[in-house]
Amino acid sequence: MRFQVDNTAKMHPFKVFAAVQDRRRHLLWEMTKRDLSSRYKGARLGMLWAVLLPLAMLGVYSYVFGVVFKSRWGAAGASDFPFPLVLFAGLIVFNFFAECVNRAPTLVSSSPNLVKKSVFPLEILPWMTVLTAGINSSISIAILLIGEWLWVGHVPLTAVLFPLMLLPVAFVALGVSWFLASLGVYVRDVAQLVGLGMTASLFFTPIFYPPTSVPEALRGFTAMNPLAAQVQSMRDVLLWGRLPGIAAFLTALLVGWGAAWMGWIWFSHTSDGFADVL
Repeated sequence: MRFQVDNTAKMHPFKVFAAVQDRRRHLLWEMTKRDLSSRYKGARLGMLWAVLLPLAMLGVYSYVFGVVFKSRWGAAGASDFPFPLVLFAGLIVFNFFAECVNRAPTLVSSSPNLVKKSVFPLEILPWMTVLTAGINSSISIAILLIGEWLWVGHVPLTAVLFPLMLLPVAFVALGVSWFLASLGVYVRDVAQLVGLGMTASLFFTPIFYPPTSVPEALRGFTAMNPLAAQVQSMRDVLLWGRLPGIAAFLTALLVGWGAAWMGWIWFSHTSDGFADVL
């Protein structure tokens, strides 16, 4: 496949988004499909694993936390809600972000042929991981809603808003991925540090516990976690039928877009040296 040279790599982030949606849309979609299929290449069940894996995890959570520990969510107004569903809803948001970030440091460094032998738009690689993670998250959400229907007996109408709750996280993931994809070319150790950081972030984010369980002296630190608010917002719309505050959502969207913008600036100013390093 031949690619046309363009000036996308030097565009403003708003124009990059438009360029991806226009000239690179077909390429981006084809790469996303190839990325998804490559995960299950050679497996007898193929893409069916994208459904079976989150379904199996929901079953594990239901047994461990619902049967063995008999856990209950301690937040006000939700103490009787099945804990496995609350946990799974939070993990969907975290896994979306973690999938993008964990792959970011090797996106460029693992594809030197794309850097050296082709005029390839490297800037769409993080877009690919965000789309792949979004598709996987949508499958997990569908499984969650089916489980909610069977377990609780209803699904709130606000559940249709789940893509909006993922949007700020997607922008942050995109910005962080651009930054780490570039940094990973020059500093290979960054991949190991990212894995450690995401493991720590899993426990620093209110996923296994409600935000009210955090000691009051540390709640300001938790509030700085960009995932914490979106985990709560996702639970609100998927489980409890509550709408997030407009001001909070717009703030999260603005912060997310700012993170994407800064990540893009870093990528665009460092990408010229990729070929020399690889």
